[in-house]
Amino acid sequence: MLRHGNGAVVPATPTRRRFLGAAAGAAAAATPLLTGCGGPAKADGGTLKFWYFYDAHSPDPSDRARAKWFQDVVKDWNADHEVKVELYYVPGDSYQGSKMVTAFASEAGPDIFLLSPGDFLRYQNGGILADLTPHMEKGVIEDYGSSLDSRMVDGKVYALPMEVEPLAMYYNVPVWEKAGLSEADIPVTWDEMLDVGDKLRAKAGAGLVFQTDPGYYQNFTWYPWMWQGGGDVVDENGKVGFDSRAARQALSLWQDAVQAGIAPRTMPAADDLLTSFTSGLAGMWQSGIWEISGFRTSAPKHEYGVFKLPVPSGGKYTTVLGGWSFCASTQGRNPEIAAEFCAWALGGMNDESVNRTVDWCTSSKSDIAPRTSALERAAKKGGYDFWAMKKFKEEIFPGGRAEPRYPPVVYKAVSDAIQATMLAGKGVAGETDRAARSIEAFMQSYEGASLI
Repeated sequence: MLRHGNGAVVPATPTRRRFLGAAAGAAAAATPLLTGCGGPAKADGGTLKFWYFYDAHSPDPSDRARAKWFQDVVKDWNADHEVKVELYYVPGDSYQGSKMVTAFASEAGPDIFLLSPGDFLRYQNGGILADLTPHMEKGVIEDYGSSLDSRMVDGKVYALPMEVEPLAMYYNVPVWEKAGLSEADIPVTWDEMLDVGDKLRAKAGAGLVFQTDPGYYQNFTWYPWMWQGGGDVVDENGKVGFDSRAARQALSLWQDAVQAGIAPRTMPAADDLLTSFTSGLAGMWQSGIWEISGFRTSAPKHEYGVFKLPVPSGGKYTTVLGGWSFCASTQGRNPEIAAEFCAWALGGMNDESVNRTVDWCTSSKSDIAPRTSALERAAKKGGYDFWAMKKFKEEIFPGGRAEPRYPPVVYKAVSDAIQATMLAGKGVAGETDRAARSIEAFMQSYEGASLI
């Protein structure tokens, strides 16, 4: 049986940067932005632009359904409000790359936009995010609970989540069966996962798929493997802890899988899990709850399974919880109305606001609802009766931890370590040490919002 390496044991060991960094792709290093420029002129009127990344004309019915949800939200707002909102579609790769950062740098950013926790501090520390708290109804913060933790600073809410997205491992039943495997072979440890992946690769192009493309998403998918061993990038006291056994162990896991030929160096089928599974190109794939809606609309007859992320020897099960949020810009045409829109859409205690979240999480998409009222209502309506949704809600989600909100310099140090060890074969000990030193240097003079 193939065993994963733990990495060598090494003893553990910013000038102030402008917070908004221009990105040459999602993995680019932060560079100064908004230096010495005045804010854009603000007007009380004018249509507000809402940037999003769901294509209403996509051949994928899942994308069209998600775009329709946004269209309905905007339509409902425009029917009753003088200041109108207009959707502006940005393709996903551009949206998560440099386009929005560049737009804000040139004072041409959106009034309303979607933001993930991984990029929260870039915009919060840059003064871009408007305070949504004054526009939220009483009781909403309590209703959201811990879902708001990574979107708040000093007790104020700067982003309203529309979803919670846990990660798990998907497996391709037809490939699984061709390899002579059954449910009894579902791995619970890292070593078992590698062993199963080794058997699956004989029947598929990839036995086990981890994200290979650098960016916030790759970091997002890697964090739980480190957390399972008790590690962290920065602990709750602000101490840098990346040069740890847990981080080296997690980097070694991905490196071992690639070097053994179990995991591919590039993403199968252009990073499309559904196509890879239906074409027999992959046996297992780490991904999130959102994949369920893709199977539901595009491959309802294809058999697949889901299981919790396996754990290392002596480790504790942990997954990561992501999800996008509504945000309003302080640089826009009318920041107050933009903030009001976000709170109206997702921050009310009325039926319309709660039902929007229910519909998004169980109909337009497949997610865990981020607020108690919506989660309970969705459950009563049967939104989590389907076996895969039920498994995520009852088994996978409870062991989750929110996606970290690291500044670009911290994110980039971790990203470089993942890429160097996974794909370039660099030593895990040297890379964790290098990354930890880079993060430590940055944290010495960091003056932004808390990373925790």
